[in-house]
Amino acid sequence: MKEIKVHINDLLSKHDISLNRLARESNIEPARLWELANYKRKTINMGYLIRIAETLEIDDITEIITIEEVEE
Repeated sequence: MKEIKVHINDLLSKHDISLNRLARESNIEPARLWELANYKRKTINMGYLIRIAETLEIDDITEIITIEEVEE
């Protein structure tokens, strides 16, 4: 089975930025980012991905999301 993984926590560490600062700079509610970071959201807003990429100057979407194999 495959699953989409959102790498918010990795990005926060890599870019030395807090979730609240990323939320503020990307104009995304902190609660929405927290849900993405903790796999609590079942859907991913494409606009969020674009805003995160723009804020962190990311060109490769696989830095933000990947599709990974998970054990059932």
